[in-house]
Amino acid sequence: MSTILTLARGDITEQAVDAVVNAANSSLLGGGGVDGAIHRRGGPDILAECRALRAGHYGRGLPTGQAVATSAGRLPARWVIHTVGPRFSREEDRSELLASCYREALRVADELGARTVAFPAVSAGIYGWPMEDAARIAVETVRGTQTAVEEVRFVLFDGRAYEAFAAQFR
Repeated sequence: MSTILTLARGDITEQAVDAVVNAANSSLLGGGGVDGAIHRRGGPDILAECRALRAGHYGRGLPTGQAVATSAGRLPARWVIHTVGPRFSREEDRSELLASCYREALRVADELGARTVAFPAVSAGIYGWPMEDAARIAVETVRGTQTAVEEVRFVLFDGRAYEAFAAQFR
């Protein structure tokens, strides 16, 4: 079975999917952008589970390129898969770390039994990754990853991001 890739313009916190991917920071304790929106809309349960993760295996935070899941609190999803994208660097190619975010999130989705997953444009916000390159890495990585996920939905907040991802579908 092959995974269907779709695009949506809008708010990832409103997606009725099995799992929403959070472009988290390594602290797992909320922040700005997608991370802050997911924590605000999802409510205190997500933060409580993230604190428990920090108290256990992820005492130093979630490493860049890795992924871990919590429940989704008040979101219309079952789970939140938190992944930490790399900050963009002109001096160092961190593309493999960005690709790892997508592969690891899909691995966690498979472990959970998730069939529908919504992704934001990981690292393309405050982490400064150029949107066109972020879109290329995201789409190529998802297309090249073996997964039982039936639908991957890229949810883009604005028109520029949507167009960058749409260009990868042509």
